[in-house]
Amino acid sequence: MQKIRFEEAVKIIRERDGRFDADAYLFLRDALDHTVKELRSDEMEEHRHVTGPELLHGTTEYALKEYGPMALTVLESWGITSGNDIGGMVFQLIEVGAFGQSPDDSPNDFMDVIDLEKELTQPYRPQKPVVESAESRQNQPATKSEA
Repeated sequence: MQKIRFEEAVKIIRERDGRFDADAYLFLRDALDHTVKELRSDEMEEHRHVTGPELLHGTTEYALKEYGPMALTVLESWGITSGNDIGGMVFQLIEVGAFGQSPDDSPNDFMDVIDLEKELTQPYRPQKPVVESAESRQNQPATKSEA
């Protein structure tokens, strides 16, 4: 299959299937570039093909880097609500010739690998309880002002 310009690929996909915003595909391309760079720097060599789980982890890392606490909201606004959605987009891009595929690649590589909501919100959740329960306050020793 002949390589197609990325923007043309996105246009073709969106005419067939409008589930994902065009910006979602641009983000995915940038997330793939980010993932490849990270894997290359970790391995100190030219990297092999990126697996589905590697891309998913790289995508969440890139989303957090680019959008911080708004990452989940941004991705959801583009129609991306799960790792399965990212896999679906990857295989749409493969189908039109914008991405390559190894013989071992499968949409199942993206199934139930990550909990996208958890991955994108966990870094911003409080590490300690924000409000102490009444029970935990009762178990603490009295302070001088309470005595």
